[in-house]
Amino acid sequence: MTANTCAFTGHRPKSFPWKYNENAPNCVLLKEVLAAQIETLVNRGVTGFLSGMAQGTDLWCSQIVLDLKKKNPALKLHCILSCKGQESKWTASAQEHYHSILAQANEVVYVGQEFSRDCMLERNRWLVNRASILLAVYDGTYRSGTGMTVRYAQKLGREIIIIDPVSRQVSCQSL
Repeated sequence: MTANTCAFTGHRPKSFPWKYNENAPNCVLLKEVLAAQIETLVNRGVTGFLSGMAQGTDLWCSQIVLDLKKKNPALKLHCILSCKGQESKWTASAQEHYHSILAQANEVVYVGQEFSRDCMLERNRWLVNRASILLAVYDGTYRSGTGMTVRYAQKLGREIIIIDPVSRQVSCQSL
């Protein structure tokens, strides 16, 4: 585990009421809450951020870190990818945004080389194993990758900040 490091997890856009419409008012408000939480972590001394680079929460958080990094070059974005080509089925614009973030990251790590049934799970465990804090956009769905990641972080005793995607309520778990 690395002190002063935060990993991101959250649902994919298809799980949100606004789906892929990032201009929807509730999506804009959620991004504002994410930005405020990330700024709070930076003010607490967190400088390392780990992103699994999935669509939705991961990409939003990555972009927020890159924006903050312009004013604070001490911040580091580490993109932890499940496998090569994880973005291959995304829209062209989503792939372009993904590659733009990768180009600006401090580090890009591939947990696996090719897609497998467990590559996302392995990536999520890699993130939690190396972070002291997990920032999760999580609606409480038990059977989800985000749910598994939150439970794994609980098992390891990590500090967990959960943002409900609809109400935008923030709750913290420090074990």
